[in-house]
Amino acid sequence: MEGNDVGGQVLRYRTARRMTQRALAEAAGVTSGFVSQLETGRANATIATLRRIADALGVGLVDLVEPGAVPAARIVRADARRTLSAANGMTKWFLTEPPFGHVEMYAVAIEPGGSTGPERYHHGDAEEVLLVLAGEVLVELDEERYELGAGDTIVYPSSVPHRVSNPADRTAELVWLNSPPTPGG
Repeated sequence: MEGNDVGGQVLRYRTARRMTQRALAEAAGVTSGFVSQLETGRANATIATLRRIADALGVGLVDLVEPGAVPAARIVRADARRTLSAANGMTKWFLTEPPFGHVEMYAVAIEPGGSTGPERYHHGDAEEVLLVLAGEVLVELDEERYELGAGDTIVYPSSVPHRVSNPADRTAELVWLNSPPTPGG
């Protein structure tokens, strides 16, 4: 396959993901100039570089080497979700995958007595939305405390120090959203 075909696929995926050349370059560890040259067929990439570009675009290497339309939707299958299990009794299932557009979303389970950690934390400058599906949680924002039950929602800036815990005797289930996505969310 010629570099221009690969470059065209990179361009199509980057455009569909609403990524700038600079954002893709930073995520893949290459220069913006290289991305531009690759997309226009003036440069070829090594397999290692193509893997980094594919990872940054949230696709497989085969997606870059097989020409074709870029799907408008991205699907995260339930059995293929990335999972983060923390020592503090909290498990996070990633419902969206990088590269993120405007939203990053998780399914979260917090065991009885579990929490986001011992201290309040903050990150980025986004909005966070929590929807309690089952159980109860305590949300601490600065010095304010909010008790939420099934069906309750809270929205707050991620820049405010916050902590979420489960004071109840059953597992709490949540949907957690950051918009736009933030590091540490």
